[in-house]
Amino acid sequence: MSAPDVQKNPLLNQGELPDFTKITAEHVVPAVREALRLGKENLARLEQVTDPTWNNFVLPLREISRRIDRVWGAVNHLMGVKNSDALRSAHETVQPEMVEFQLQISQSRALYNGWQKLQAKADTELTTPARARIVAAALRDAKLAGVALEGDAQKRFNEIQRDLASLSTRFSNAVLDATKAFQLLLKTADEVAGLPESWRAIAAQTAAANGHTDANTNSGPWLVTLDFPSYHPFLQHAQNRALREQVYRATATRAGGRGAGGVQPASATDGKTGHSSEKWNNWPLIDEILKLRREEAQILGYKNFAEVSLAGKMAPDVAKIREMIVNLAKVARPQAKAEIAALATFAKEQGLNDELQLWDVPFYSERRREALYNYTDEELRPYFPLPKVLDGMFALAEKLFAVKIRKSTENVPLWHKDVQFFDVLADGKKIASFYLDPYARSGEKRGGAWMDVCRQRESTAQQTILPVAYLVCNGTPPVVNQVEGPRPSLMTFSEVETLFHEFGHGLQHMLTRVDEYEASGISNVEWDAVELPSQFMENWVFERSVIDQISGHYQTGELLPQALFEKIVAAKNYMAGSQMLRQLYFSLIDIELHEKYDGSQQVVDIQKAIAADYTVIAQLPDDAFLCSFTHIFAGGYAAGYYSYKWAEVLSADAFAAFEEAGLANEKALHELGRRYRDTVLALGGSRHPLEVYREFRGRDATIDALLRHNGMKPAA
Repeated sequence: MSAPDVQKNPLLNQGELPDFTKITAEHVVPAVREALRLGKENLARLEQVTDPTWNNFVLPLREISRRIDRVWGAVNHLMGVKNSDALRSAHETVQPEMVEFQLQISQSRALYNGWQKLQAKADTELTTPARARIVAAALRDAKLAGVALEGDAQKRFNEIQRDLASLSTRFSNAVLDATKAFQLLLKTADEVAGLPESWRAIAAQTAAANGHTDANTNSGPWLVTLDFPSYHPFLQHAQNRALREQVYRATATRAGGRGAGGVQPASATDGKTGHSSEKWNNWPLIDEILKLRREEAQILGYKNFAEVSLAGKMAPDVAKIREMIVNLAKVARPQAKAEIAALATFAKEQGLNDELQLWDVPFYSERRREALYNYTDEELRPYFPLPKVLDGMFALAEKLFAVKIRKSTENVPLWHKDVQFFDVLADGKKIASFYLDPYARSGEKRGGAWMDVCRQRESTAQQTILPVAYLVCNGTPPVVNQVEGPRPSLMTFSEVETLFHEFGHGLQHMLTRVDEYEASGISNVEWDAVELPSQFMENWVFERSVIDQISGHYQTGELLPQALFEKIVAAKNYMAGSQMLRQLYFSLIDIELHEKYDGSQQVVDIQKAIAADYTVIAQLPDDAFLCSFTHIFAGGYAAGYYSYKWAEVLSADAFAAFEEAGLANEKALHELGRRYRDTVLALGGSRHPLEVYREFRGRDATIDALLRHNGMKPAA
């Protein structure tokens, strides 16, 4: 690449935030290759250092990582929020080259020896806990990356890494494609009976965006997709049982070798049908991924991949994880069975003349919740317009952590018109920033919600680089109502919880005080501790004082009425046993597959065996939820999904500290909030999370608060 071309490529602008208005797929390959070229040149020089110090060894290596992270990080971010065929093609072209370079660094004997020498100079070079942790983590990661391997073993290990990177991308793309391919077009009043006006507005808007330009809220047509804001309310509210079954089967079999999410009866749709049954089949990929991970583990000297995964986590071993799952299941399982039995009885009382099926559970759960607590999600939506929720969430952060959050006045380039950019201030000075991408976008944006790193904090004698985060959700978008005109995003209460969750992740990234790039924010934080700050923030949405800050009717400004708030609190633990058992099921199957699967069994048989003990209603014979389980097959949670429950124990115990201090005690909240900020949020990966938690709480966490928050009692 020539010098002028380098200067023009927006991905190579290292001094500024990514210029998302200029980045196109054609920039990806040359930018990545240029970054890799410079990285290799600098790596060659660094490998010649014989007497490593922090300044002549760690800092130059950091510069290599930073340059690569900025280019590749922006590319991967766009893969999640602005996916396209051209971008995929470019990503697939250079991904093997990126993996190859990452292996070159992680398997460099010269670098490994340098880290060892640096560790031997602890007294003079590792002058802070952060530096000691960084070096220890570098040595551990090098061993896990195969630095000690030689000859055929190293060659095979590297082949596995390249294959796994490719397979993960293919897995994720298949899920996105299967999601995009399913379109259920509804045209009659019977087909949308029971569905709220807010859903019909979004479904009509989606239909219009897909060529049905005459679509409107009241007369349709309406388009159902497998994006969460579309299918989840449909399953909760659609009175047409046959259509609920169709949509449920589509979600349960997505990317499982049944075309566009499942068989679609012609009578119900004129959407996209007839796709090849093998086009989006992730079962073979799962088998291959699991076999390769097991082989990788054995090459490294471990029994299985679960052991590899836990080498860098807070949990000491698989036995401890199973102990947590089993102990929680002892409480959750009988409660879940009782909940489903009560739901089946309720459904019969409501006129269901059949056994309760999986596609009935969301519908009758919502009806029973409405009957028990006398409110609907649709009653809540008008009180939670996104702008008001954001203002209140930011006010809570100010009260607890002494920071102010303001929409940035800078002209920051964005990848979509709906994206917003905010600055975080402390003592009047900017300390961090973040992007917020709040709404679902069918076709180009993957499902779920996440926080990712754009820039990490780093402080040197010359400058301090401030952290920048991506906060991404898939919430309900604004709509244009035929009568009212434009209407803001009106959030479900679940979407409010999700926003608080991702904001919690963002706070840990942004409020770090660690100056070392490798340990700031969430870097070097053990994976099963990283969900603590996110889950901690969710607790606040059930506090009246916070509700008063985040609620305000989009038309009148009225706060959420006390009667509705009391109903939300009363319903908080509705179906809690079922929800917990579901998460334990996901956690156990993840561990089981990564500990025991060797290819001699069928993955689906292992799934069914665990499901028999961890589900109350039998799964569909062709259930393929694993085929869209991107967390463990494409998202970094392999043998780590238990982390959500592990961290939930920590987060519940942490919030209990605020309850004990008194949630109405402003002075106590301020003091405790600052201690939480100065420990959990500030220390990042500079110290072990158990040590950090003990400094905040004064003791280790117990499961008592988690059970109490879920309305459960410890098993006898």
